[in-house]
Amino acid sequence: MRKLATIQRINEIKPIEGADAIELAIVLGWQVVTKKGEYKPGDLCIYCEIDSFLPVKEEYEFLRKSSYRKMSDGTEGFRLKTIKLRGQISQGLLLPPGVLGKDSEKYEVGSDVSDVLGIVKYEPPIPAQLAGEAKGPFPSFVSKTDEERIQNLVDELPKYRDSLFYITEKMDGTSVTIYLRDGVFGVCSRNLELMENEENTYWKIVRQLDLENKLRSYGKNLALQGELIGEGIQKNIYKLRGQAITFFDVFDIDKFRHYDYNSFVTIIKEFGLSTVPVAQESVKIPETVDEILQMANGNSALNPNANREGLVFRTVGEKRFSFKAISNAYLLKYEE
Repeated sequence: MRKLATIQRINEIKPIEGADAIELAIVLGWQVVTKKGEYKPGDLCIYCEIDSFLPVKEEYEFLRKSSYRKMSDGTEGFRLKTIKLRGQISQGLLLPPGVLGKDSEKYEVGSDVSDVLGIVKYEPPIPAQLAGEAKGPFPSFVSKTDEERIQNLVDELPKYRDSLFYITEKMDGTSVTIYLRDGVFGVCSRNLELMENEENTYWKIVRQLDLENKLRSYGKNLALQGELIGEGIQKNIYKLRGQAITFFDVFDIDKFRHYDYNSFVTIIKEFGLSTVPVAQESVKIPETVDEILQMANGNSALNPNANREGLVFRTVGEKRFSFKAISNAYLLKYEE
């Protein structure tokens, strides 16, 4: 589960050229524009990530003009997104720990206080053809597909300086998992297993690709994981007609582990399917978060006229470490 609001420590304060009233606060690998003098290095704060959906409360009303949204269930609130102020990227919101009341001192650095503050993840409205009817929750025998953002892994990066990674394009679509386990075939969205319905986009493309027969012919308990892209999905920045799935993972259900890169590519090719675009196959990663975020910027391999959403980095061997770097250029252009 993504930690949206956590107790953190201010790493650094940077001035903004030509700005008298604001400055940059560095928290983890994120930077946030704040009022000048509000924080100093070493201070504790509550850091609310982008995609946080803050409840309608008086203390957040200053966000109304820029951030008011309604979710599909009618819930009103304020959605945090990437913005640019005085030429500086600002991502998220800093709050003083005092908003937690008399219990503020009991929380340590890294503590998740999202529930305490009523903060949830912003979910844009789901088109009817994608919503589907839930068969149940996402199955526990498959690993969910949600890499951590690089900005939250500042302390982890040094451990992998000598590791080799393969880098793929992060696709702007919606996650899909297709599995076969002990003869039972299933299709899942990011959080749910879906009932079969001929009107549902997930199931339609799965049937078009004949994935059930392909998995049955392989003879193992496997899950294929990919990104469903195309018409009616997000903004369809790839300008596709119809829909497609680009695959980024094969999961061994019996061993509860991801296939390594070479095995993943081999299986996807055997099935006659497409992988997500591979940017680099066996490289070491840059040393800083800023360098990795710069790498994430660029145009999509599927549509050179569109900013790609970002990059996903995974270690080449079986011992999996992975993360994503979302392009700030993409966020500024496409994020609603």
